[in-house]
Formats: sequence, C-alpha cells, structure tokens
Amino acid sequence: MPPLDADERTALEAWLDFYRATLAMKCAGLDDVELSTTSIDPSPLTLHGLVQHMAEVERKWFRRVLAGEAVPSIYGAPDDTTGHDGGFALSEHSTFAEAQSIWQREVTAARAACAGRDLDDTSPFPGGGQVSVRWVYLHMITEYARHCGHADMIRERLDGTTGV
Repeated sequence: MPPLDADERTALEAWLDFYRATLAMKCAGLDDVELSTTSIDPSPLTLHGLVQHMAEVERKWFRRVLAGEAVPSIYGAPDDTTGHDGGFALSEHSTFAEAQSIWQREVTAARAACAGRDLDDTSPFPGGGQVSVRWVYLHMITEYARHCGHADMIRERLDGTTGV
C-alpha cells in the first residue's frame, strides 16, 4: 500500500512500485504453460506477454525518452529503437523466468534514469516537444494500472484467483 501522506515524488514512486508488485503477484505461483495461456478467445493476451510488454514500456519511457539512450527493442527487431510498445507476442523459446529477469533489469534501469532528477526536469519527446519526469511517472502508473486489470482477469480465468 502506498503511503497515504507523502510528498509528490514519494507518492508517485510508491504507486508505480505498487503496480509493478501487483503485476508480479498476478504471475506468482503459475508455471510457464499457465503464464503463456490465453484466457479469452480471440485475445492473444497472456500474463507472460504482459510482463514482456511492461519491460518494453519501461525501456521506452525511462531509458529511451528520459535518459536519451538509443537502446533496441527487447522483443522486436534488433534495429528497432523507435520504442513501439510491443512485447505481447511470445516466442517458443522464451521462458517466463527470462522475461521476468529482463523486466526487473528494466525496472532497475528506470530507477537509475530518474535518480537525481527533479519531477519538473524534461527530456525531448519523440513526437516533438518536451516531456517531464512527472508526466512519465503518471503515464507509467496508468499503463501499469490498466495492464494489472488485464492481469487480474487473466488470472481469474486461469485459476479463480482474484484481488490485488
């Protein structure tokens, strides 16, 4: 539970970490087959794919946009540095443990990209203009919240587990 009475920076970081932990919890206790199982036809969405996607999203917003790194896509074409938020598709060779490890490395890199930066600091936005650290935090919180909702429905369809 994020703190109820914190400064803005602490609150934003806490809510983002809350949703990161929620996604991890939705995946806990399942095997690779379950994590890679679609829950509702015709949707190809899986918990494994959501974790891969969030690794891509973390990389895009914190490393590419805020830190200005020219890092390639994790799950797309090796020369893709555009930051399209893919990752949903699963490879027959990928494991959830590998995807989770990559995701955690991107979370660590995201924290490093924000360390020492003020919420009002900006970086060039790929579509033009500037984007603030605050905006990126808020965007990431909404991205995780939306996908945690998806994860909750997938998990409930897999084994009946619900809740945070």
